[in-house]
Amino acid sequence: MYVILVYDIGEKRVGKMLKLCRQYLNWIQNSVFEGGITEVKLKELEFKAKGIMNLEEDSLIIFKSREEKWLEKKIVGLEKNELDSFI
Repeated sequence: MYVILVYDIGEKRVGKMLKLCRQYLNWIQNSVFEGGITEVKLKELEFKAKGIMNLEEDSLIIFKSREEKWLEKKIVGLEKNELDSFI
């Protein structure tokens, strides 16, 4: 499946969440990630994220699609992290 993940998290926890999400998905912009992931890996990510989050204050939103081809992505302005560039 293909997901777009967005979080709004307290300043003290944002570094941990960033590090966690980068293990599973591609960072594309502040607090925004995308990429292909299995259902099992997504559940693992959600479980670990809940351990970082304060569920009374923070939020995590996940948009799911079967495949990336079903989404049209348009970038206006600077693309923060080009996914095509490999080092």
